[in-house]
Amino acid sequence: MGLLGRTATRQPTPAEKCVRLAIPVITHNFCSEFKLFAFAALFAALTSTAATEVVNASEELPRLRADLAQTSVSGLSSGAYMATQFQIAHSSIVIGAGIVAGGPYGCAESAASRLAPFWFTAVGYNLTQALQGCMQNRLSAWGIPDAKALAIRAETFSDGGRIDPLGDIKSDRVYLYSGTADDVILPAIMDKAREFYRLAGVPDGQVEYVRDGKAGHAIVTMTEGTACGVTKAPFLTDCDYDQAGAILKHVYGNLTPPGNASGVFTEFTQKPYSKGLSRHGLADNGYAYIPVGCRNAAGCRVHVAFHGCSQGYEFVGDAHVKGAGFHRWADANRLIVLYPQVQSDPLTNPKGCWDWWGYTQLDYLTQKAPQIIAVRRMLAVLAE
Repeated sequence: MGLLGRTATRQPTPAEKCVRLAIPVITHNFCSEFKLFAFAALFAALTSTAATEVVNASEELPRLRADLAQTSVSGLSSGAYMATQFQIAHSSIVIGAGIVAGGPYGCAESAASRLAPFWFTAVGYNLTQALQGCMQNRLSAWGIPDAKALAIRAETFSDGGRIDPLGDIKSDRVYLYSGTADDVILPAIMDKAREFYRLAGVPDGQVEYVRDGKAGHAIVTMTEGTACGVTKAPFLTDCDYDQAGAILKHVYGNLTPPGNASGVFTEFTQKPYSKGLSRHGLADNGYAYIPVGCRNAAGCRVHVAFHGCSQGYEFVGDAHVKGAGFHRWADANRLIVLYPQVQSDPLTNPKGCWDWWGYTQLDYLTQKAPQIIAVRRMLAVLAE
């Protein structure tokens, strides 16, 4: 897959030109999902009506009177980090999360970034920590994430009113998954995600941690995607395991088994939800699966499925939206599935990742984060 995603380019801003000269080089060969060239400056890229059909309406999300008090989230890789960030930021409405090949909340926020005089310098520190300390840990100096320090950081945000009260997640149900063939996110990183939730007050009995699955860096399915254990686009892997179902059943309890999918995959414009947000990184359109029953009656729950790097619509088409498997459970269980999308940018986000290191702004972990604001706005519309 191409490093820079789309071939279209734009002229860099003065700040972006400055970064090319301001940050020292760190050379590093990285995984196929998240490769970055060793440029002359490390951060030149970080400155600035059937169920099988998609209705290409590009209109706003419908008002469905959804029950936001039963919202859940999940994601792979950068989507896993974003799922955690959204869960912690809006713990008053999120009741559970599925974290597949991710890591602990705030893992990429380096202490040095909070002291850096310039935004682009701080982002440089964060990206270095993300690559070296929150995925494969190739530089021993970064070590393993300190879950206790990250839990304290979350408490600080909570005490300052920048996220919902951290105590709200004590009732959450959390699903964690680390594949034995995953060479992108080490199991030790996921172990720290498990420790973070424990320190944040989530009881062990509410956490399901699958650490012996055979998958690579991918969402695990019954039939879709690559051979089991292979890490390759579209980052779905056929290991005869319904991970979407496992996540939803763990979060919501007993669910009705999937039946005929009679709902509709809907394309909607994301522009109204990013209005007024600078450097948000969102794509023009997002997607949702809406069961017929959720259009006819109020009270459906919402599951937000965050794609991983190079897994958004621009990279893999509808493979993630249709192949991850969440929609299979939607009709029988009155569940709306929301698939928000981020857009790649050759300068700021070449792999189309969700922001878990600060490329939108340094307040990316809180309710002020542009991407978190946008997704929360989407949910608000579904609830109207």
